[in-house]
Amino acid sequence: MRRILATFLVALWALGAPAAAQQPFAAAATVNGTAITNFQVQQRALFFSLLRAPGADTETVTEKLIDETLQIQAARDAGVELSPEELDEGLVEFASRVNLTPDEFITALERAGVAPETFRDFVRNGLYWRRLVQQRFGPRARPSEAEVARTLARGGSGDVRVLLSEIALPLTPENQAETQALAARLSETIQGQAAFERAARTYSRSNSARAGGRIDWVALSDLAPPIASQVLALAPGEVSEPINLGGFIGLFLLRDLDESGASASEAASIDYAEYLIPGGRTPEALSAAARLRTRVDVCDDLYGVAKGAPEGTLTRRVAQPSDLPADLRQELAKLDAGEASTLLTRDGYLRFVMMCERVSNPSEEAFQALGQQILNQRLTSYAQGYLDELRADAIITR
Repeated sequence: MRRILATFLVALWALGAPAAAQQPFAAAATVNGTAITNFQVQQRALFFSLLRAPGADTETVTEKLIDETLQIQAARDAGVELSPEELDEGLVEFASRVNLTPDEFITALERAGVAPETFRDFVRNGLYWRRLVQQRFGPRARPSEAEVARTLARGGSGDVRVLLSEIALPLTPENQAETQALAARLSETIQGQAAFERAARTYSRSNSARAGGRIDWVALSDLAPPIASQVLALAPGEVSEPINLGGFIGLFLLRDLDESGASASEAASIDYAEYLIPGGRTPEALSAAARLRTRVDVCDDLYGVAKGAPEGTLTRRVAQPSDLPADLRQELAKLDAGEASTLLTRDGYLRFVMMCERVSNPSEEAFQALGQQILNQRLTSYAQGYLDELRADAIITR
C-alpha cells in the first residue's frame, strides 16, 4: 500500500473530475433497506483508481460497499461507538502514509473530483468493523504463550515470508560455461509461471524439480542475501536474473509475498549434518545418496552409517544462517528437520546435507510479534466467516 500511495499525488493532479453519471442518487443496491447510491459507487471507484488499488471497477466496488454496509449495521447493532477524535486519528494515520495532513489529502482528492465524505466514510467504515471484530472475537483469537512457543519451535517467525519456485543448476569445474549459458538463456526466455515450472522439471536438479520448482514459504531472513535482494525487487510472477551461489546457479520466480508478520526477529541457529559421497554428481554417487536416504530418518542415524568411514566423511555443526556459504544456506532454508539435499558438490564429492533442527532463541520482541501475527490471522479468518453469515442473512437487492 505504501508503494501504491507513493505515486498518489501524481495521479491526482493528472486526473480531472469525472463526468456526471445519470441519476447519481438512484440506488445501485439496497442492503436490509439501506440504499447504496450510484454516486457512492462512482466516488469509491474513483477513489480506488486514484490509489491504484485493485477492485476499482463498478461491480467490485458495489460488492465492497455492500459488505461495508453490512459491517456498519452489525457494528451499530452491537453498540460499537466511534468518537470524533478516534475518526480524526484514523484520518491522520491514513493521510500520513503519503506525508500529508488530512486537509491536504482532502484538497488533493477534491481536485480530482472525490468528495471529502468518500474518504471519511472509507476510513470510518474500516474503524467500525475492526472494533467490532476485536470486541466479538478478540478474546477467542488471542494465542496463549504456549501456542506461540510451539509455533516458534516449528520454525515460525515474525519475518517477511516469500513463496518461491526455483531452478537449481549445479556448478562443477567441468560445466561452468555450459551451465552459465543455460541459465542466461532460461532467464531471457521464460515467461510466466507455467513456463517456469516446465523448465524446472526439465533442467533443475533440486528436490523441488518434480513439483515444477515449487518450494514452501521461506522466511526472507533465511535466504542467501543475493537471493533476498533480488526477490524483494520482483513482482509476483516475475523471474530473477541468474544468481551464482557457488555450488549452483539459481533462478527464482516469486509466487507470493507475506509481509503481515514483518518484524525484527532473531534468526534461529541451524543444526545440520553433511555426509560426503565420492564421485561428485555421477550416477553411482547419486544412487549411493538415494540408498543412504532410505537408511536415515534423523541426523543421529548418520553416525552409524559413518562408522569406519574415513575421517571427515561426516560433519555436524550448529551455525547462524549468516555464517554459512550462500549455496548451503539456500539449501538448508528449504529443508525441515529430517529432510536432505543432494544438490551440492565439493572437491569431487557429492554432499548429502541433512537438516537436524532449527534452534530458536527468540527475543521478547520477536515473541510478541509472532503472537500478534497469529492473532491477526485468526481475526481475519473469524471476520470473513462472520461477514459471510451477515451476507447469508441479509436482504440484498441490486
